[in-house]
Amino acid sequence: MNKKTVKDIDLKGKRVLMRVDFNVPMKDGAVSDDKRIKASLPTIQYVLEQNAALILMSHLGRPKGTGFDAEFSLKAAAEALSKLLGKPVKMAPDCIGPEVEAMAQALKPGQVLMLENVRFHKEEEKNDVEFAKKLAALGEVYVNDAFGSAHRAHASTEGVARFLPAVSGFLMEQELEYLGRATLNPERPYIAILGGAKISDKIAVIENLLTKCDRLIVGGGMANTFLAAKGYAMADSLVETSAVDTAKDIMAKAGDKLMLPVDAVIGDKFEAEANSQVVDADKVPAGWRVMDIGPKSVKAFGDALKGARLVVWNGPMGVFEFPKFAEGTFAIAHVLAESGATTVIGGGDSASAVKKAGVAGKMTHVSTGGGASLEFLEGKVLPGVAALNDK
Repeated sequence: MNKKTVKDIDLKGKRVLMRVDFNVPMKDGAVSDDKRIKASLPTIQYVLEQNAALILMSHLGRPKGTGFDAEFSLKAAAEALSKLLGKPVKMAPDCIGPEVEAMAQALKPGQVLMLENVRFHKEEEKNDVEFAKKLAALGEVYVNDAFGSAHRAHASTEGVARFLPAVSGFLMEQELEYLGRATLNPERPYIAILGGAKISDKIAVIENLLTKCDRLIVGGGMANTFLAAKGYAMADSLVETSAVDTAKDIMAKAGDKLMLPVDAVIGDKFEAEANSQVVDADKVPAGWRVMDIGPKSVKAFGDALKGARLVVWNGPMGVFEFPKFAEGTFAIAHVLAESGATTVIGGGDSASAVKKAGVAGKMTHVSTGGGASLEFLEGKVLPGVAALNDK
């Protein structure tokens, strides 16, 4: 990674403005999953150890951008962080304005201030220059540790970096290192696994990965569209009819680099308690739909993964939210856990799948950004990364 990190800059006695990803799930006004807050702790603790004052900013949810909205306040996230750090975290009433400026100026080294949700201002998502300037005025150094928002050119992720020395935090550095391994100079054999519902969301990823990897395994709902393109009748399965021709083109280019399911677990309705049976991929009966990959596919994919040095996985193999249709996804998770390969898990559903399978701790790297990791794998430049200072 050729971007400067917090270790490449003097923070002593400075006010550090840090973008974190505290877009965390809430329940009854409290944080219900603090994984993202914990992921930012190494950078937060490092900054405080350097005798700096720390000002944190984040978004939470999708408020309307018309001012304060209690439902999307970061107060609960500040309280959760305070418990994890074992020290008070002051809560600002907003993210800009005279009162917030006074609180930032008054911060002493070792103290932490949490700004209110940046998306309470519509200027945040517009990457408004004046708004970015007001945020930047609160600190003397900018640290971006919010990889999950790095694919968005917003004021707090990209705009601020124009006005302050801008470096990455440790979480951002780690994300770029492992995702960079998958796109720049991968260890071989390199196998990519893609799942999830739609091909249309992932055409660019598929095309980019096919130029980099040795094998591309496709499962989940998107595999149905490929199978339909092979001429199989998919009955009530999710098929993107508008993408069938694209799937044909991809298969023609990919040849035997592309692996598809050979069998499926099907259900007679899209419900957790649906009746289920296993059939070959070309034998889905009328009134039924594909819900998971079948045991033959699990074995074929598992055999292909043997000996891999690098595996990147983005998207589940089936409807893993329903226990009856989670076995394919969990089986692949366990294969990866025991593979000995460098395993990089794209965020979102893939991250929750390895967690539910109980093997998240055995993966080399589980990304904190679903959309950002997908765009990175597409080969896109992420604005929040590009804005940081080069080494």
